Amino acid sequence: MLAGQAPPGCRRLLAAALAAGLRPLLCGLRPCWATARRAAGQWPSPGLRVPEAAEAERLVQQAQQLQRISAPLRRFIACPQLARTVQRCLQGGASPGPRPVLLECAPGPGIVTRTLLNAGVRVVALESNSAFLPNLQSLENSLDGQLKVIYGDFFRLDPLVTGTVKPPAVCSDKLFETMGVAAVPWRADVPLKIFGILPQKKERNTLWRLLFALYECSSIYRYGRVELNIFISEKEYKVLTAKPGEVRAYQALTILWQVGCEIQLLHMWLPNDHLCLVRLTPQQNLFTGGLKPTNSSTFIFMVKQCLARPRSRLTDRLNSWSLDNGGKLLRELEIPDNAETRNLYPEDYRRLFEALQNSNMFTETWFHDEVLDSISLF
Repeated sequence: MLAGQAPPGCRRLLAAALAAGLRPLLCGLRPCWATARRAAGQWPSPGLRVPEAAEAERLVQQAQQLQRISAPLRRFIACPQLARTVQRCLQGGASPGPRPVLLECAPGPGIVTRTLLNAGVRVVALESNSAFLPNLQSLENSLDGQLKVIYGDFFRLDPLVTGTVKPPAVCSDKLFETMGVAAVPWRADVPLKIFGILPQKKERNTLWRLLFALYECSSIYRYGRVELNIFISEKEYKVLTAKPGEVRAYQALTILWQVGCEIQLLHMWLPNDHLCLVRLTPQQNLFTGGLKPTNSSTFIFMVKQCLARPRSRLTDRLNSWSLDNGGKLLRELEIPDNAETRNLYPEDYRRLFEALQNSNMFTETWFHDEVLDSISLF
């Protein structure tokens, strides 16, 4: 026997005594490494099984059979490989510090949900199809707070109705309260990430609604610079990223999204619908100049009015707004007098708007009946 070692029997008795004495102190406590990771938004992997594509497609077909025939078609991710790609894209480029909660819109069969959970992401699943809810809720109950399931439809967020909102429509204030996400200053870090696939027949409509919310700091943007990670069609992606002079693609929507957000292509899904996974991160300096949430609607309609006739000269457009000395204003901004509205860069439109706001020549008479009648947003 080596010096300093107790006999085997004594060691067993000592271990039992220590365990009995420490059990009341350790009961209910998580390991410190797990607590630290959860505080930083990084959860240990629960090791969930991710269904194969064929199984996921069967789940979708079963859910669609339970839906009303008139219910709109939705697109889901059924391929585990694509789900892993999405997970890597969503976690890529994360800044140091606590990770924000991820809101997954319309998770459906939960392929992406399980993949994100296995990667240690805290997920809030917002599902509007009651046929998918039992499976998601069962998954929620098997985990220790890493997943929260909410019945609701992100694409029916903050409906323009009076009185009680009927589910699956949902109000953003109730949604954020349920998620436990508090409002932060605009220049703070991203408080929430959102992932989803835009409805096929409502892409343009949804992009305009989100754009108005962004500039007015309403709906989800009341809580800060919420980051959108959305699958959109290749056609709409080309509109969002178009350059001046591209006649068909360069539109008011292009200018307004490029001024408001950093636009990043994360992944292009080519096999079927040519969908693009795009990240839209609001600019920290969006409201540091003359552009404010209170006058942002004027900026939006100004841009739309300019791009209504993309080949028209900007000076002609300024003259139509009762500006007597629009040419002088353009020269001060170093914009050519003969510039066509389709050839100005997004930042030029912002500079023009801020200059007009500071000019005593500017009146908003053009902003009323004639303009509103000529614009169809939805």
